[in-house]
Amino acid sequence: MKAIIFPGQGSQYKGMGKELFDIFKNETAVASSILGYDLKELCLEDPDRVLGFTQFTQPALYVVNAFRYYKIQDRNKPDYLLGHSLGEYNALLASGAFGFEDGLRMVQKRGALMAKASGGGMAAVLGLSEELVKEKLESGGFNTIDVANYNSPTQIVISGEKTDIEKVIKDFEKQNITVIPLAVSAAFHSRYMQPAANEFKDFLEEISFSNLEIPVIANITGKPYLDSEIRNYLSRQISSSVLWTNSIRFLMGKGVGDYEELGSGILTKMINEIKEKSTPLIFKEEQSNAVTGIVVKKQLDEIQNNLLAAKLGSTTFRSDYNVQYSYFSGSMYKGIASKELVVKMAKTKLLSFLGTGGMSSQEIEENLTYIQNYLTNKETFGANLLHQIGNLEAEMKIVNQFLEYNVNVIEASAFMHMTKALVYYRAVGMEKLSNGNIRAGNRIIAKISRPESAEIFMRPAPEKIINQLLEEGLISKIQAELSSKFAMADDICVEADSGGHTDSGVALVLFSAIKELNEQMQKEFNYKKVIRVGLAGGIGTPQAAACAFIMGADFIVTGSINQPTVESGMSDTVKQMLQDINVQDTTYAPAGDMFEFGAKVQVLKKGVLFPARANKLYELYKQYDSLSEIPPKVFERLEKNYFKKSIDEIWSETKIYLKKNGNESEISKAEQNQKYKMGLVFRWYFGYSTQKAFRGNPDFKVDFQVHTGPSLGAFNQWVKGTKYEKWQNRHVDIIAVKLMKETALLLERRLKEILI
Repeated sequence: MKAIIFPGQGSQYKGMGKELFDIFKNETAVASSILGYDLKELCLEDPDRVLGFTQFTQPALYVVNAFRYYKIQDRNKPDYLLGHSLGEYNALLASGAFGFEDGLRMVQKRGALMAKASGGGMAAVLGLSEELVKEKLESGGFNTIDVANYNSPTQIVISGEKTDIEKVIKDFEKQNITVIPLAVSAAFHSRYMQPAANEFKDFLEEISFSNLEIPVIANITGKPYLDSEIRNYLSRQISSSVLWTNSIRFLMGKGVGDYEELGSGILTKMINEIKEKSTPLIFKEEQSNAVTGIVVKKQLDEIQNNLLAAKLGSTTFRSDYNVQYSYFSGSMYKGIASKELVVKMAKTKLLSFLGTGGMSSQEIEENLTYIQNYLTNKETFGANLLHQIGNLEAEMKIVNQFLEYNVNVIEASAFMHMTKALVYYRAVGMEKLSNGNIRAGNRIIAKISRPESAEIFMRPAPEKIINQLLEEGLISKIQAELSSKFAMADDICVEADSGGHTDSGVALVLFSAIKELNEQMQKEFNYKKVIRVGLAGGIGTPQAAACAFIMGADFIVTGSINQPTVESGMSDTVKQMLQDINVQDTTYAPAGDMFEFGAKVQVLKKGVLFPARANKLYELYKQYDSLSEIPPKVFERLEKNYFKKSIDEIWSETKIYLKKNGNESEISKAEQNQKYKMGLVFRWYFGYSTQKAFRGNPDFKVDFQVHTGPSLGAFNQWVKGTKYEKWQNRHVDIIAVKLMKETALLLERRLKEILI
């Protein structure tokens, strides 16, 4: 059995967390915002030399400890968690008692209260047992001294008023007892901290605690926490002794032999001494059985629940993509579906797609490099291929990048017809195996919202494009022949009403139509491998997911619910806005990339003016043939309120952008066609509103363009009152697992009700 150990105050050092802050950028930003100072700078540079001060030490160490755990949490979970003093907060965080943000606020308050206490001191007594230390204190008349830490059989820390501690040190030194004063300004873990403990207890009333997922050993008892006592134990911990020796003896009694300390070796030395010089501590049978029973029941429930969830949807989907559930998180443009999100999902054996839409070639390369540096065990991941309307060369360039970085599965979206790049990606992966079987090495999941779009992916690659690729030498003759035996897509993702680009499809109607079409195409082409059909859009709760699987979905896809998560690439400001929306807080607005065609996207409505302003721009575009025709008062309002700069400035910026991207012909076209110029100027606002949302500057919040659907509102209601109510506690993989498991439980209960 294994325990993970978190060190406490005293293990901090300048430079700690150096390798972690860039990995956990979002969490670092959140922590700095809460604390009111640059946490990374404090830990790495400590320019004001305050890292050793309690009010700074404790939050800094809590954050670094948390990052250390996040980095290794994808390994097998430990059987127990514990931490020394401050480290206990990290143990509770790892067990799910509270989220990262609440934990930081508690530690910040704790550190401030402990720093405020003064006039005290502490000292470590070495070489004496706890019985001898107590005997020496009693015989010397030092009844104002408390034992703060029982660190090991021969290391006892005492605590009291500074003058009394100084007296004990002198007395013990005369007796040749090794005693080392500690660099603290207060009597921590003693009766003198009771006022701080009382004030902290009041503060804790504002915090919500969840049941523990992994047993945590409490400093004040040396036994596992009780879920009902978390608040009480934490308030008492400030003024109570740390029973570290008994905590380890308890774990010895439970059969724990593997202790992993994160970020330090101080506690490991203590543990080694305890194991060498102490006997295991065994509870009375009834206590031990109660603790074991709770753990075993949780483990059995977890196993059963996971088995049910792993049976939902298509077996071949799970085996083809080597994932545990028939589920994936869809791509969200401009890296909202970030590299961190992809890694997080892949490490949990879940499929996800990097949101490459709107990324430059260099950004795609950097993201794929990052992902592959972290995924070294053949974990499955994918990337989005967004149809590049009018720029097929760019589309081919992205495909070549995918092939270079061995991206073997893509999510193809916004395709209304088959393109050369898409066919090339599919065909170049075709191969005939030594046993005579044929394999499509590059998989395509097509995201569609119309039957005619689905059909082009359900057919083999168009012969005309295959011949073109063959003539250009991009594929072999064998690959050309094999392409006729496979549909263009392995999977069809039916996208109903969702965030971003959507045709507002009703899931019940659209999914049924696509399933029927798939059966027809299967009969026509007699594929050896049946195309799977899954459902996306509106899936944010177990009820919605259950409906999808009952309808026959081979897999489900989530999107909007993943945007306000720790791993999402969206700004924290937007995440905060999204965590509070309800199902009625989204609406439709013109799509910036297809503005002139009247295409729509679903966006956030609550707290912003973007939808109203975007729709107004489209009305003006339809009504007038040039910018000069717009009434002066309306023109002035656009510049002042919408754009916050002149139309001339916008046109200058637009020309620079077009030249930079090799689209100078667009400038000539606009100068000859004033309506076309108006469209380009209005498009600028859509880029502007997107950039402001990504940067998260609250001063521009009214113009934020945030793609999201009502499923997020449903998700928010589902998790209301739990630790997942706050986005800082939402991790994309945990959301996926929670949704799948609770969907399985819901279906099981409903089935039992029907049978009864």
